[in-house]
Amino acid sequence: MKEYSIIFLVSFLLCFIFALPYIKFLKKRQYSQTILEYVEVHSNKIGTPTMGGIVFLFTTLLVCFIFCRENSFLLFLSLACMIGFAVIGFLDDFTKIKFKRNLGLTPWQKIVGQGGIALIISLFCYFSLYTFETYVPFTLNAFDLSFFIMPIVFIEIIATTNAVNLIDGLDGLATKVTIVYLISFSIILLALADKLYIEGYAIMNIDEIKNLAKGCIALAGSLLAFLVFNSHKALVFMGDVGSLALGGFIACVGVFSGLWLYIPLLGFLYVLTSISVILQVLHFKRTGKRIFLMAPLHHHFEKKGVNEEKIVSLYTIFGIIISTICIYFTV
Repeated sequence: MKEYSIIFLVSFLLCFIFALPYIKFLKKRQYSQTILEYVEVHSNKIGTPTMGGIVFLFTTLLVCFIFCRENSFLLFLSLACMIGFAVIGFLDDFTKIKFKRNLGLTPWQKIVGQGGIALIISLFCYFSLYTFETYVPFTLNAFDLSFFIMPIVFIEIIATTNAVNLIDGLDGLATKVTIVYLISFSIILLALADKLYIEGYAIMNIDEIKNLAKGCIALAGSLLAFLVFNSHKALVFMGDVGSLALGGFIACVGVFSGLWLYIPLLGFLYVLTSISVILQVLHFKRTGKRIFLMAPLHHHFEKKGVNEEKIVSLYTIFGIIISTICIYFTV
């Protein structure tokens, strides 16, 4: 456990050090977020720099390269997927900044980009020499999806990436919820590694799982440092470059470890946020009326007069409770 602690601390320190000059650079270049006009309480956030996610992505890559050099192909493939989604997010953010609007890439442009990455990963899962089993939550009993792994992985990557992106709407919300998720998921990854060791799996396979856990810890440490600047009142936003990348990493680690069924459990808040948007859109198209004052759900609570910091705190507490339950029944 000492190595995991060191990875966490090194990630935190490096991200904190790199963040200071990077935020100054963003301010100097006036890379600021365009704020939605119909979120009145966010009017004081106009001019806040965006694309801050680049700093914790860079730190995570650096730390993983230093501490995870052997039997880490699946980790670095997850990081490659993370960077792929970060590129899409960067293009989206940069378009918003350049044209001074809240609309970046078109929905079709995002779908094509995300779908391309998801297709590559799903084909890899089916045709590669790796055997990607699916583990049943709480039992860690495995089963093989065979051909069906391709459509499931494709959907899972698209859904997870966009779910994480949707929850990034309040200062520190996506950051805090994801830190809780990553630490919890790393604990379950280590429980899986212990199970594989007892069952006599190859050391290489076990090391791959442990390295995925190290990647989660490295990203969590980087996010904690980023939270110093991203919590209310945020000095910088992670932007789509950060939120899409987080979703891509979470999705790939879930798929490659076989623990993807844990994503909607540990990531229940991601799911809840996505469902609120889907229900809002479907109900409005059918009736012309809204279920929520505003979607995603955290904006509904804002419209009801709940303080932004309180919403973020309650989401974080709820995430910790859900993660604790999942860990208790797994480990």
